[in-house]
Amino acid sequence: MTMINAYAGDPTPLSEAERALIARRERLLGPAYRLFYRNPVHLVRGEGVWLYDPEGRPYLDAYNNVASVGHCHPHVVEALARQAAVLNTHTRYLNEVVLQYAERLLAKFPPELSRVLFTCTGSEANDLAVRIAKAFTGGTGLIVTENAYHGGTDVVAGLSPSLGPAVPLGEHVRTVPAPDPRTPRGEIGARFASGVRAAIADLMRHGIKPAGLIVDTVFSSDGVFPDPAGFLAPAVEAIRAAGGLFIADEVQAGFGRTGEAMWGFERHGVLPDMVTLGKPMGAGHPIAGLVVRPEVGEAFGRTSRYFNTFGGNPVSCAVGAAVLDVMEGESLRASTREVGLYFKSGLQRLANVHAAIGDVRGVGLYLGVEFLVDERADLAETYAADVVNALRDRRILVSATGPKGNVLKIRPPLVFGKEHVDLFIDALDEVLEDIGKGAGQ
Repeated sequence: MTMINAYAGDPTPLSEAERALIARRERLLGPAYRLFYRNPVHLVRGEGVWLYDPEGRPYLDAYNNVASVGHCHPHVVEALARQAAVLNTHTRYLNEVVLQYAERLLAKFPPELSRVLFTCTGSEANDLAVRIAKAFTGGTGLIVTENAYHGGTDVVAGLSPSLGPAVPLGEHVRTVPAPDPRTPRGEIGARFASGVRAAIADLMRHGIKPAGLIVDTVFSSDGVFPDPAGFLAPAVEAIRAAGGLFIADEVQAGFGRTGEAMWGFERHGVLPDMVTLGKPMGAGHPIAGLVVRPEVGEAFGRTSRYFNTFGGNPVSCAVGAAVLDVMEGESLRASTREVGLYFKSGLQRLANVHAAIGDVRGVGLYLGVEFLVDERADLAETYAADVVNALRDRRILVSATGPKGNVLKIRPPLVFGKEHVDLFIDALDEVLEDIGKGAGQ
């Protein structure tokens, strides 16, 4: 498995203090954890779109969608502290804060999606969605895209091909190709649905009843493929015709990230049976959830108790409500759409100048820049890594994605402004120029 944008253990660019910190980390946390960048970043503070190292140097954050409304937003921090000073317990007690947040959250969804179960992480939400899908359909077969990532529990790691061959897929899991932007736009939906139907047929040929199709609605790990809007509809029809459910994984695309809609599935004109939520829900606080159609959740709820000690606690729900306050009060969906179009336009201008850029795609503040170097994937992957690390050296944080690791992944906090876009575009232009000169282009 290729480790995209991971520290490989080269001590060359590190100070003695940084080497000692990494050694301490490895001794305490073990080998499963990974650091970003060839020269890892030591962070001590965050504010808005900026992160700061121990020397007070600012880094422009163009990557962390977790801090959706900006790092350490004062309103969110105040809501957390206020509720923590009053009460924090679990959902086996009555509490108004939890119910008020559930009502506000569900009001952001189509009325058919009117129940919510709270978790702490997107992984837990996807795991719970799988359990409910199996209970409702009586099936066990699940369909995901070829380089999907849906989380880290045993079940959903088995739904995450992007984790590599050392993490085997579940026996009842089938994969389908992600959308290919080189396909004529009018054929993308039909081709994706054809892959889903083929996966359904293979499951049934092996005596496995389909339970569901689960997709990240911006296809982030596959390389960022949100367009054309509407292409998911035929695939949703296909899984339902086979008796399965459609699960929209909105951990990446949700909470206004696309600018065009609150949820990624809305751009496709489909109604999911379940929607999983995570990362941006608490702007850095660990709250996540699963929104379901009532009839889908009933079969599971009648036979299985659901309890999560921290899922749905009052402090987390106060934070979630504060995030909605900020989104609404600062009109973040509208600004995300406007700034995202400006950002994409700037990236497309660079594509007209730098031949290594093969494609620019994305929506809102979730953007991908695909690098192609003489059509060789190995060179393109190295090229993307060079770009990511050169930007890091200019104190701009970004990463890469896709099965070949050759797609620059850009997903800043939603408070990113045009002035921040300009900083990013200028730096990327310089980086591409420098790398091009170094390669003799």
